[in-house]
Amino acid sequence: MTRKPTALTRTAIAWGAAGFLGTVALMGGIATHAQSIASHDSRAPVNYAADRIELQDRANRVVLAGGVEIDQAGLTMRAARTIVSYDDSGELRIDRITATGGVVVTRGNERASGNTAIYDFNRRVITLAGDVSLRRGTDTLNGGRLVIDLRSGLSSVDGRASGGVPGGSPGGRVSGRFQVPQED
Repeated sequence: MTRKPTALTRTAIAWGAAGFLGTVALMGGIATHAQSIASHDSRAPVNYAADRIELQDRANRVVLAGGVEIDQAGLTMRAARTIVSYDDSGELRIDRITATGGVVVTRGNERASGNTAIYDFNRRVITLAGDVSLRRGTDTLNGGRLVIDLRSGLSSVDGRASGGVPGGSPGGRVSGRFQVPQED
């Protein structure tokens, strides 16, 4: 069966962009429900760019490297490198997306960043690790690791980095700042 790398890459990126929405959705109130993810149009066209895109068909993965930019319906992810792992036994199915190198996810005035992001499609868990920072307007939340469980809707931030990723918070603590609305 012959596959066009462009079609495979486009499919992989579409799933990946929708998956990273979980990180942005968390910023909607810093502890939002996974239901907010439903507001994102994951069927919208996906635009992507990288210095290099490589289909590693025997390894069942697509590698995007060098200034990776992925945009879908106003949700944008940037990273130095993204690896999309898939299973093509029968129907194409994305298993995991790993983004490394200054990962930044933005939507409107919301921004999430970290050293590494992993979306495990089988477990439906998104993990952002290493110097994690969430910002919404002037509100901030900083930690070492953010974990979003899309099945349960539970999101957590802790001060430690995971998986050997450097960049936990000082003292292993979560810190932040929330602005209190001023009365007129």
